[in-house]
Amino acid sequence: MLDGFIKIACATLDIKVGDTKGNAVKIVEEIKKASEKGVKAICFPELCVTGYTCGDLFLQELLLENAKEAASFIAESTAEFDIMSVIGMPLEVDNNLYNVGLVLCKGQALGAVAKENIPNYSEFYELRHFTAATSDFEATVEIGGLGQVTISNQQIFVCKEMKDFRLGVEICEDLWVPSSPSEKLAMAGATVIFNLSASDEVIGKGEYRKNLLKSKSGSLVCAYAYADAGVGESTQDMVFAAHNMIAENGSIKSEADFFENQMITADIDVEKLAHERRRMNTFSQISRYAKREFSLKVEETTIENVPYKLPFVPANRTNLDERCQQILTMQAVGLATRIKHIGCKNVVIGLSGGLDSTLALIVAVHAFDRLGLDRSGIKTITMPCFGTTDRTYNNACELAKCYGASLEEINIKASVTQHFADIGQDDSNHDVTYENSQARERTQILMDKANMYNGIVIGTGDLSELALGWATYNGDHMSMYAVNTSIPKTLVRWLVDYEANKSEGQLQAILKDILDTPVSPELLPPDEDGKIAQKTEDLVGPYELHDFFLYYMLRFGFRPRKIYRMACLAFEGEYSKDVVYKWLRTFYRRFFTQQFKRSCLPDGPKVGTVTLSPRGDFRMPSDASYRIWMDEIDAIK
Repeated sequence: MLDGFIKIACATLDIKVGDTKGNAVKIVEEIKKASEKGVKAICFPELCVTGYTCGDLFLQELLLENAKEAASFIAESTAEFDIMSVIGMPLEVDNNLYNVGLVLCKGQALGAVAKENIPNYSEFYELRHFTAATSDFEATVEIGGLGQVTISNQQIFVCKEMKDFRLGVEICEDLWVPSSPSEKLAMAGATVIFNLSASDEVIGKGEYRKNLLKSKSGSLVCAYAYADAGVGESTQDMVFAAHNMIAENGSIKSEADFFENQMITADIDVEKLAHERRRMNTFSQISRYAKREFSLKVEETTIENVPYKLPFVPANRTNLDERCQQILTMQAVGLATRIKHIGCKNVVIGLSGGLDSTLALIVAVHAFDRLGLDRSGIKTITMPCFGTTDRTYNNACELAKCYGASLEEINIKASVTQHFADIGQDDSNHDVTYENSQARERTQILMDKANMYNGIVIGTGDLSELALGWATYNGDHMSMYAVNTSIPKTLVRWLVDYEANKSEGQLQAILKDILDTPVSPELLPPDEDGKIAQKTEDLVGPYELHDFFLYYMLRFGFRPRKIYRMACLAFEGEYSKDVVYKWLRTFYRRFFTQQFKRSCLPDGPKVGTVTLSPRGDFRMPSDASYRIWMDEIDAIK
């Protein structure tokens, strides 16, 4: 339960219809298993105490009384477990029978929620037995050893020790209607919705049900756990598939196999859900719902759903190719629109033979093709200097030729040497002035060439470099349109790889070699073998770590302690905890101290949910203190 993580579960049992005592024993066994796995909240199917397919047996007084006894037995038998559970059962109130979800925790009944939407179509005839509860329904009922229990459809169950864990309950058909109870529950603060269901299976229904859960959890910005009836229910007229699912904010986190009664679990991040709602000021809030508090032990959740280490990159290769095409199109459309608006037919790109400038060229090619412009209007300029290697130089030249872009070489050694003389810089002193003088000279040339060609300079810097401030102010930091401004380094690599796989012959070979080239600004002389001596990731840290930090810090507002914990899990076996800690400190220090560079960025297209544009999603003063973040990082050790 630390850092907002909580493990929840859905479980389907091999019940026997009408056997309340036997079903209760199985429910207790399942709650015990769940508790041993670290589950803090578990949902069972609709009417699981009696069975959903009891038919007219629901009119039998004996069945109803035994259902209450079974509920008392379940509560008493699970009192020692640090877990809350929601079980389905029938309850009579003032001669009306309701289909309810009873919420239990540590031997107590916290309350019950009655089903509002009773289906009476096709194979369903629940109105024969059950009364539909209204949205404001409230009553009390005596349940054996549990005493007086409140049934209310306007209540949320809140964990005292974890303020963002707020549970709402709805039952089966409630999900399928145009305006579901879960909508109001979410608006009243529920971050987790449990649905006790008995949804019979017909061809095609499973996929529809899955899409419904994804959509509902996404629009409500919640976790949605769906516990479905399965084998054990009567097959007289229907079959049940035990299609248990747990979704979180539009994504399926866990899904059961069809027709296999089983428990599924998922690690839900309620802190992240709460952050999303705070970020979305269109998420309406209501407050009239009653809050029923309960307590759970505060302990570390064993995370089974290990965070994906490349959050900017889709894990599925099929989705990745589709995403890459979409991103390249968005970048190209942005550039094409700017070119058309200005009325120019030329762009200028400093081509280094590295990943970022390669992606900028690819985007320019797509934009020119979209506009029907001759690719010769893409003016690529390679500007070798002290740190340029033969490998990157040759790749830059060949790449421009393969794409049909114009190529010009301007060696800047003499001009930079003259500049050193002008400012009194010793050329043997390879300090930051030595490096940045080269970067600024290149930018001056690009800007002046753009004037000569009546065109614009295309920026090549990426999102990861902006986050770390790994750019020379008024050097590669500046351009007239920055196409990579919201593309992190880990994604740049996949975009170039995607383009390479679509290409053939010499172009493909060059792109593949660029992908294999170490990331470097090449501002320091090569080593004795003529190879790159200055490797960026040796200096600022692995970009895959920094992109991970950036995503969870900016997208969800996570604190350093939580990001560190997640990174250690995601990169286990690749980076030690000490290494993760070291670069986490570097990330936060550089992120805060380099904001001044981001406060004056050129225009560029937003293509993802994380961007650092001062005019778009991220606004931060350049002199903000990072003390409290570093204090928490220090406390990790």
